[in-house]
Amino acid sequence: MEAGGLDSDGRQFNNAEEMWREEVGDHPKKTEWYHKGVGYWEKKGVEASVDGVLGGYGHVNEPDIKSSEAFLNTLFVDRFPSGEGNRHLVALDCGAGIGRVTKNLLIRYFNEVDLLEPVSHFLEAARENLSPDNLIILDSHKASNFYCVPLQEFTPDAGRYDVIWVQWCIGHLTDDDFVSFFKRAKVEYPSYLSYQLLEWYLLSFNPDDCKGLFLAVSFISPEDGLKPGGLFVLKENIARTGFVLDKEDRSITRSDLYFKELFDRCGLHIYKSKDQKGFPEELFQVKIYALTPDLPKRVNRTRPKAQTNRPGIIR
Repeated sequence: MEAGGLDSDGRQFNNAEEMWREEVGDHPKKTEWYHKGVGYWEKKGVEASVDGVLGGYGHVNEPDIKSSEAFLNTLFVDRFPSGEGNRHLVALDCGAGIGRVTKNLLIRYFNEVDLLEPVSHFLEAARENLSPDNLIILDSHKASNFYCVPLQEFTPDAGRYDVIWVQWCIGHLTDDDFVSFFKRAKVEYPSYLSYQLLEWYLLSFNPDDCKGLFLAVSFISPEDGLKPGGLFVLKENIARTGFVLDKEDRSITRSDLYFKELFDRCGLHIYKSKDQKGFPEELFQVKIYALTPDLPKRVNRTRPKAQTNRPGIIR
């Protein structure tokens, strides 16, 4: 990222590389970066409430959920049509906090939601908030797993998730860990060569060779967290240009261009995006992205056939 940025003390950086070298340039510094990031929420004793996790702006919860739900509905129309009503939908809520997004949104749309949150007292509050006694939902919808693991250390179960929702937490990751997480979590489709190898094996299949068949099939199976056709949803604060580093909670607010450069490094494509409306003016702009490992579909435009018996242009 070539554009400059600044930190919360007003210091300016020529580019992101300069800032990252200073903040996480060696292993001890990187360890300290993540330790202080989680410590900000734990040691400062931030209350496990909507107002606490939203930094005193609990009143933005309603417009946030309303906008996210409208965005999610457009994704359901496109990617999970109602005709697939028997499909068992599973989501992962990253940086889940007290389960705010899961309780108010995700659990109403997905049969299962797993929660990932490194701050232990937030996750315990999420368990309580999402217990069956505190929910009014269908029995077929539930919060399944609660992972107290930092995002940069988490690897999703293979092929489990239709949607991986990442909101207001990716700013705690360095650029390299940002890219590593999404690469671990996105589905890796098998190559054409892999299918050829499977075809060759099946043509010469030995019924007694069950182990070989297992290896052949697993070789072409999708790896990592997203199901085929699945999506990432990333909702984050957006800097006007470059980046803004918060020295207190060890997080970075990136610009839209900065995010797009990282998406390219991850091998992800923007399927849809939308600006958040209705937040107080003093807050950062917020943007929501739907990201897919799939290449964008190209629209084939054919030229109209030349009409015969039509006079040409006289020059």
